[in-house]
Amino acid sequence: MKILVTGGSGFIGTNLIARLLQESGVTILNIDINPPKNVCHQAYWEKGDILDYGFVLKIFEDFKPHMLIHMAARTDLDGTSLEDYSANIDGVKNIITCCNLDKTLKRALFISSMLVCRLGYQPKNDEDYCPTTLYGESKVMGEELVRTDIRPDLEWSILRPTSLWGPWFDIPYRSFFDAVRSGFFMMPANIKVYRSYGFVLNSVEQIKALMDTDKISALYRVHYLADHEPIELSDWANEVIKSSGKGKIYRPPWVILKLAAKFGDSLKYIGLKSPPLTSFRFKNMTTNAVYETGSWENFHSDQRYSMREGVRITVDWMDGANNNP
Repeated sequence: MKILVTGGSGFIGTNLIARLLQESGVTILNIDINPPKNVCHQAYWEKGDILDYGFVLKIFEDFKPHMLIHMAARTDLDGTSLEDYSANIDGVKNIITCCNLDKTLKRALFISSMLVCRLGYQPKNDEDYCPTTLYGESKVMGEELVRTDIRPDLEWSILRPTSLWGPWFDIPYRSFFDAVRSGFFMMPANIKVYRSYGFVLNSVEQIKALMDTDKISALYRVHYLADHEPIELSDWANEVIKSSGKGKIYRPPWVILKLAAKFGDSLKYIGLKSPPLTSFRFKNMTTNAVYETGSWENFHSDQRYSMREGVRITVDWMDGANNNP
C-alpha cells in the first residue's frame, strides 16, 4: 500500500504519519513546503508546493499511490482575498487533475474545515454552506471541486476537522492549554459552553478507519473529525489544571469580559497584532458548537482515548517539548 500525504508536516499530518508508520507493508510519502515537525519523519518527506502542477504530476507518476490523504492548505484567517487562499482552490484542482490521470489511485480523502459554515451553525446537509471568512469560502470551493471534477470510479470522502488538539499542536489551540496552565484563562461566570472538539489521536484513528473501510455508505460524503461527545470548556480547563498541577480559571462577569474585548478591538485597530481578547475571540469562546458525528457509527464507533487521557498525553508532550526545544 502506497500512501501519499500532502501537507503531512503539519499538526494533524505529523500524528497521522506516526500512526501509519505503525502499519506493516505501507510506504508513505509526504509532500509539503515545510519540513516535518517530527525529525523522525524526514525520510518520508519531499519538499514541494501543490500549486506547482508539474511537481504534483511528477510525484503521482513516480510514486503511483494507492491512497491519497490531501491536507495541504493555507489555514489562517489573515488573507485579504480569495487569491491568498489559492492553495485551497487551485492546489485542489492540481491534486484532482492528477488523481484523475493516475489509475492506480483507489481512494482519496480530502481534509476541509468546519469553517465552511459559521461557528455553531448546524448544516442541513453536506452541501449546506454559510462561511463567514475567506478561508471558509476557499474550503467551500475546494469541496465543490471534489464533488464535480473527480473521476467517477475514484472513491472519495471529505473530512471537516473541528478544533483538534494534542501533541504537536500550535496556535491557536495550544494557546488554550498555555493560558490555563499559566493562570490566565477566563470564562464568563455562570455559563457553560459545549464544543465538538477532537483529541488528535482519536482523529487519526477516524482517518485510518475511513482509509480501511469497505462500507460504501461511509464514502462520497462529509465526516466531521471530532470526539463522539462534546467538551464543556470549563471541564476541559479543569482537567488541564489537574494534569499540569498548576493553573487557574478566572470567571469574571460577562459584561467585564465584553468590555475587555472591546478594548482589545481598539488595540488591534491601532496596530497590536494579537491582543489577549477581542470581540471575535469573545464570541468564539462563548458560542456552543456541537457537530453531528453519527456518520462514524457503522464503521468506527469506538473512541480510543477519553478527554482525560488526551489531556494527560498532551500535557506530558508539552512538558517534554518545553524541556527539549
